[in-house]
Amino acid sequence: MQWLLDRFSAAPDRAAFIHRDRKVRYGEVIALIERYRALLRDRGLVRGDRAVVLGDYSPELFCMLIALALEGGIVIPLSREAVVERASALAISGCEWLIDYDEAGVSATVSRHEVAAESPLLAALRASGHPGLLLFSSGSTGRPKAILHDFDRVAAKFIKQRAAVIAIPFLMIDHFGGINTILGIVASLGTVVTVANRGIDSICRAIETHRVELLPTTPSFLTMLMASGLDGDYDLSSLKRITYGTEVMPQGTLDRVRQRFPGVMLQQTYGLSEVGVMRSQSRDDGSLWVRIGGEGFQTKVVDDILWIRSDYAMLGYLNAPSEFDADGWFNTQDRVEVDGDYFRILGRVTDLINVGGQKVYPAEVEEVILGLDNVADVAVYGEAHPLLGQVVVAKVLTSAPEGVIDLKRRIRAACGAALTNYKVPAKVLLADGPLYTARQKKRRA
Repeated sequence: MQWLLDRFSAAPDRAAFIHRDRKVRYGEVIALIERYRALLRDRGLVRGDRAVVLGDYSPELFCMLIALALEGGIVIPLSREAVVERASALAISGCEWLIDYDEAGVSATVSRHEVAAESPLLAALRASGHPGLLLFSSGSTGRPKAILHDFDRVAAKFIKQRAAVIAIPFLMIDHFGGINTILGIVASLGTVVTVANRGIDSICRAIETHRVELLPTTPSFLTMLMASGLDGDYDLSSLKRITYGTEVMPQGTLDRVRQRFPGVMLQQTYGLSEVGVMRSQSRDDGSLWVRIGGEGFQTKVVDDILWIRSDYAMLGYLNAPSEFDADGWFNTQDRVEVDGDYFRILGRVTDLINVGGQKVYPAEVEEVILGLDNVADVAVYGEAHPLLGQVVVAKVLTSAPEGVIDLKRRIRAACGAALTNYKVPAKVLLADGPLYTARQKKRRA
């Protein structure tokens, strides 16, 4: 990744980070990376060592990740809200070093922390001499999967420089999308604006204060942003592009965002930790149809399921069989509709609700319910039923207090008018808090 440092050196005075209102320039980033490399060598880190880096986005943490990669380490970033407990993660990945950042992301404790765990994939990566990137996914069954990447290969996607932007890295540092976002920003000599938390108020304030141009986020966040009305309390006119991914976008939310931000490009993104994040182009700002691919990616659809072949694919899972076929194609488990070069993502096969043999996509039911008055958010999921296999359950967050009986009546009437009978929620529950995770993704449970 020396090319990355060479690029930074071309703009030493440009702002690389604004971390909690503190500006750090690219020249300072280079100096900090070199200081960390010297520290790691002095402590005894050798090529192929595994290092857990605990914390959230900051200039210092980013510089540590790059320093570890340049020294040939295997980087294991973990946020404090990781999808997997630290002890469980280390039991799978093993490690030699623990680098723990303080809450502000500035000071780190670097300590030897040995946990034994080996795999043929780790041995092959060490033999190649390349740095590694190890991320954890909750997996469709909830059992964490350890996803190993060649870090050089992940970064190589950004060698071609694009236009610089001021952007907030919304997804977590231990999420592939988070790593992809921050590499994309700095590789183009843009400015990373970090926030202390990813609440609506905090994000809006950062956009206003630092004139953020790009907000990469999730449909769940945008749904709550529209319901909150907080976007009207801030000057968000600097935004040029809002990208969204990781889950299905409700058409109603997209319509409201388009109306609120008429001059902003709305772009659906698509990617998976196993294959990387592809270039994408929405058919138009109000459309859920998207064209995906780009250099290094191929797509095909088999029995309505999207498959991808990628030059940036993972090396494999440390603790699970490969999900690539013999020709290198990966089954995304996403069911899609196809219209020429465009896809419409309907949802994960694993999220489908089976009602007496009939399939229900949670997103299509959520779409109807989100259109009702006094509904701030909704999560639809399946619940076991002795006769039907499953029934549809809707957990609803209301904007103002409302009795569950009246709410259920309104929801059943609206869904009955728009959907076939088996898709109508059999149960309606009132939520007492947000319906999304710390990663701003819908919690369907």
